[in-house]
Amino acid sequence: MFKSLLFAAVLLASPAIAAPSITGDWTNPNRSVTVHIAPCGGGSLCGRVVRASGEAKAKSAAGGTPRLVGTVIMSNLTPAGAGSWKGTFFVPDHNVRADGTLRQINASNIEIEGCAVAGMLCKSQRWARTGGGANARRIAGH
Repeated sequence: MFKSLLFAAVLLASPAIAAPSITGDWTNPNRSVTVHIAPCGGGSLCGRVVRASGEAKAKSAAGGTPRLVGTVIMSNLTPAGAGSWKGTFFVPDHNVRADGTLRQINASNIEIEGCAVAGMLCKSQRWARTGGGANARRIAGH
């Protein structure tokens, strides 16, 4: 009985275990684009492209976004429940913005889902956390 009470007291006194932060560097499934997610004002988070492959840059340019690196492709990310954020997502190779959701699966993976054209065209992708580095953060802060 004493052990049960002691265990309950320790649980109540311990701080809640928070979900890992989504801030940091994330790469898309093809590893062709890396985004740095960081606070961007007003209590929201934004994701800026800090690295892109030549192919991703070419597709972006063909879609109407001539400079992919430096482009904000995730904006106004605000909490929408446990491990979930709502915001606006930009698809540079189609020059389309869509409202969507970012859901944290675990410390190493997020899933992004967005719908365009009145919710008729929807897509989701699972992105993985990367090690990032000083260069990625330097580019993100430019």
